[in-house]
Amino acid sequence: MKHIAIGQAGGPTAVINATLAAFVRALYKDHSLTFIRNGFEGLAKEKFLQASDNVIDNILAHEKVPGASLGAGRYTLSEEQISQSVQVLQDLQIDTLVFIGGNGTMEAMDKIKDEAIRQHYQLQLLGLPKTVDNDLAGTDHSPGFGSAARYVAQVTRDMGRDLLAMNNFEQVRIIETMGRNAGWLARASGFLKEYENDGPHFIALPEKPLRPEILFHHIKKATRDYGVALIVVSEGVCLDKGSQIERERVNGHSVLGGISKEIENKVNEHMNVMVRAELLGMNQRSCSASVSATDYTEAIQVGSVGARWLREGATDVMVSLQRSENTAYESVFTPVSLKTIVQSGERKLPAKFLNDQAAYNEWLSPLIGYDLSSYPPPLQRR
Repeated sequence: MKHIAIGQAGGPTAVINATLAAFVRALYKDHSLTFIRNGFEGLAKEKFLQASDNVIDNILAHEKVPGASLGAGRYTLSEEQISQSVQVLQDLQIDTLVFIGGNGTMEAMDKIKDEAIRQHYQLQLLGLPKTVDNDLAGTDHSPGFGSAARYVAQVTRDMGRDLLAMNNFEQVRIIETMGRNAGWLARASGFLKEYENDGPHFIALPEKPLRPEILFHHIKKATRDYGVALIVVSEGVCLDKGSQIERERVNGHSVLGGISKEIENKVNEHMNVMVRAELLGMNQRSCSASVSATDYTEAIQVGSVGARWLREGATDVMVSLQRSENTAYESVFTPVSLKTIVQSGERKLPAKFLNDQAAYNEWLSPLIGYDLSSYPPPLQRR
């Protein structure tokens, strides 16, 4: 019987609890479980919760609830804390450590692995993927992204129709999505665009600096042709030769936000239009109404596969989702080493998707789902 400690780390998603529930359901009857509260902070400060019938029931009841039922959050472990954490795991006779998270989580797990080797402690480690902005290396996509992309696509289309209705008062709207250095989520804003006058009329991605003259060109063209311009910008976009807009720093972590407001100010300075900046905010990762069926199913599968791999002795790897070569969409689960993920860095939009919305939409379709209905074309302006 294994003694498994499991936690959730980083920003939550709409389906991270589904992964946790599936993992727990597969293991709690014949293995000892310890839950880590508030991510790596809980590991460092020994905020542990022992499994009981009530705790297990509560975790399973959260399967379709957004957020992270154990608490997550961003916390960077110091070298001293990593060393102490491994010692604590030894003292508690925990022989298996599992975390659900993204790039930062897998990097922390890799460091813990190295420290366990240094301390001659045989510790089994497994990473379960999650992310909303799809920047996690080593996997085609991660649970959490499909639902966030679905939300962004729906909201962008709906806000575009709202803007068209208000064209005699407001002509330009700037929507800011999540996405620090990768534009996967911002690019999803164009998924439901069927008609030329529908937004978005321009998408700015962090992979490419945004030149003001290009932005103004697209705004002028859209307002001339359609009466409005709906612009989508990822939070990590740099305007001209500037840097990313940092709203604040929390525990050493940079919190981005505000590029839409900076663009609003630039448009106000150079163009005679009414412009409004809109920050989509935390709804992107927490909207239960926009959960994709594929995303939820794969979140469950990741937890179940992870549990099976632990039984089989897999260690120092993350569960990776890759696409089957079959014509029909299917995810294949393969192990990828924690070290490979760390060395690969953030997964940015590949060149084939940077300027080709149709190619991106084809890739994204199964993750968002095929159940979203079309809208009729907007009435022509007179």
